[in-house]
Amino acid sequence: MSLYHVLIEMPTLQRGLLFAWILEMIAVPIFGWLWHERGQRVGIVLGVCLQVITVFAILIRGWGTTRAVITAGGVIILGWAAEFIGSHTGFPFGRYHYTDRLQPQIGHVPLLIPCAWLMMLPPAWAVADLFTYGQRGWLFVLLSAIAFTMWDLFLDPQMVAWDFWKWESLPTKGACWQDYFGIPWTNYLGWMLVSAIITIIVTPPPLPLSLLVIYTLTWFLETFGQLFFWHLPGPAIVGGTGMGMIVLLVIIKM
Repeated sequence: MSLYHVLIEMPTLQRGLLFAWILEMIAVPIFGWLWHERGQRVGIVLGVCLQVITVFAILIRGWGTTRAVITAGGVIILGWAAEFIGSHTGFPFGRYHYTDRLQPQIGHVPLLIPCAWLMMLPPAWAVADLFTYGQRGWLFVLLSAIAFTMWDLFLDPQMVAWDFWKWESLPTKGACWQDYFGIPWTNYLGWMLVSAIITIIVTPPPLPLSLLVIYTLTWFLETFGQLFFWHLPGPAIVGGTGMGMIVLLVIIKM
């Protein structure tokens, strides 16, 4: 079954939410042009919310309400805890702090951040599911962590450029052996570690294939947006290649 067939076979509600999310993400640059920084920020918040709602709707359809709620709650709570510890201690991501631009916050961590973990971790689980045939073990955890972390090759440089959070541990910025476009490499090790721990704790059941559509669309929207709208060609090329290789393997595997 191809991703196209998965898309057209999605229930009407899920497909409607998916298209609403796509249209909203396309509109984010327009929000920025019309209402400048505030419009851009509102657009990003709406985009995350719509993607979370779409993922949650897919999980409810695939797992039932109870399991979906427990899993979503677990990801959000554990994601917030990881960000709270990380932003206050520097472990395991490196030293960083959130600015006041994303509100509301609890413990100086924007509530939008753990929601972002929820919007992309289930699609990463779905990628791992495809290659492990629904089996749960170290390979599923590892592949989930890799698929999830590839997304951050886009995310962190973009969020830093928008001043949503700041890194404190680098004297200079630039893509070289010591950092990734101003982001310490420890951040990516931290992402893999935390996503692996959350996956082990939550132990998700087999995932609906429609989550692979979200993973693929996220890759495309991030690559296109950073290349043509957000002036981040470096992360666009590296992230587009890294996440794109996973998308290619998914397409071949399906």
